[in-house]
Amino acid sequence: MKLKNILLAALALLMASGCNAQNKQENTNTMTQSNTNTMNKIVIFFSHTGDNYSVGNIEIGNTKIVADYISEITGADQYEIVTHKYDGMAYTPLINLAQEEANKGELPPYEGSAPDLSQYDTVFIGGPVWWGTYPQVMFTLFRDIDLSGKTVIPFTTHEGSGLANCVDDVKKAYPKANVTKGFSIYGHEVRTGKAKVEKWLKSL
Repeated sequence: MKLKNILLAALALLMASGCNAQNKQENTNTMTQSNTNTMNKIVIFFSHTGDNYSVGNIEIGNTKIVADYISEITGADQYEIVTHKYDGMAYTPLINLAQEEANKGELPPYEGSAPDLSQYDTVFIGGPVWWGTYPQVMFTLFRDIDLSGKTVIPFTTHEGSGLANCVDDVKKAYPKANVTKGFSIYGHEVRTGKAKVEKWLKSL
């Protein structure tokens, strides 16, 4: 009788160990899949703080707010294109300088180094619309990264320009990428526009 009880206890222990091992394996697989879903997306953006049209002097740029929505909703990483060239400039001198850069095709330097995008297959690219396209500093980064074979999703913040030429210019920069139709939102709407961004993301 005692031997029978011992055998039953041993069998129960083996079954419990098997279930725990299976659960552990399932949890590991779920975590790996979750990490993969998070890590294969990145938002690359430039956002201007300071004096902005329609919203005045702001500490957090319009495009930064949209980029944060995207990361919050999709789990995407971020890379912010940073330059101090425009710091402290009033709106009118800024747009005059931006026009001059665009006309000359200048490529202003950005801070730091270009991101390693080897682990990403989906890249959101966002910025304000300055003179019909993205700010020139974004094209400086475009020169330094390769998005061939990746899904590229442009977005813009604007005050009437929509997507302007941004999507076409991204296609020109990356002819071997899958560039989608893009998304635009008014700069003065972004602080209350999370639902619009979420609706767009769900449609992708």
